[in-house]
Amino acid sequence: MAGVPQAFDHPNDRAEFRCPAHRPGIELYRAHIIRHAFEPHTHEAFGLGAIETGVERFRYRGAEHLAPPGSVVRMNPDELHTGRAETEGGWRYRMAYIDPAVVAQVAGEADWWFDCAVSHDAASAQRVTALLDALWQAREPLAFDSALHALLAEFRRHARVPRPPRPEGAPRFGRVIDYLRANLARRLTLEELAEVAGLSPFHFLRSFQAQYHATPQQTLMALRLFEAKRLLAAGETPAQTALAAGLTDQAHLTRAFTRRYGVTPARYQKQVRA
Repeated sequence: MAGVPQAFDHPNDRAEFRCPAHRPGIELYRAHIIRHAFEPHTHEAFGLGAIETGVERFRYRGAEHLAPPGSVVRMNPDELHTGRAETEGGWRYRMAYIDPAVVAQVAGEADWWFDCAVSHDAASAQRVTALLDALWQAREPLAFDSALHALLAEFRRHARVPRPPRPEGAPRFGRVIDYLRANLARRLTLEELAEVAGLSPFHFLRSFQAQYHATPQQTLMALRLFEAKRLLAAGETPAQTALAAGLTDQAHLTRAFTRRYGVTPARYQKQVRA
């Protein structure tokens, strides 16, 4: 990818994305991370994957988790998480980020939910890794879709269907998330968000952090960067993307995007549109 700058300080850190043209709503990812530390970010998709080598440490739902080799990883949509290496040689892993609507269409049932983010199951991790590699290598829809069905079947036994009841107060905070998505380019205030939730600013901030294990500002930035991914994948320039997603300028987009996803906006765009 000539002309696309490297994203990482460490020369051996690598991250690649791929999106199948015939299956919107799926993003494939593989990486070997030694030094980079991912800042809090989110995916509006299920994150399903496996650890091949090394150990990852990540924060998810307000708790620290370790994922050693042979671990199967499963994250729910819209939940902030971090990621960094726990071992000196870093960790190598693969993920598929699959929109809930795609999961429902393929599996024939909606409202999947995973209570546990990581579990050690070497045999399952080996199968997941092989299926993710098959998805990455597939050049025909039949091969891709067959591997996709097998991958979701592997994860179905870990899912709760339907998902458990949402916590008390979830609807009011759902309104706040919708408001954030609709106002990414605005400079919002705490009082404004509290009014949307129908709470005092003090009560809103404490309740929001208890619900999402993140501040409203962290959540807003995560939503901005996810929107940036969508715009870049659709072919918007980094400069246009920065403006539409509410970032100060293209330099701000590049810094924030790289810290959360491990690649520059330009490199990400080249990968997913290749």
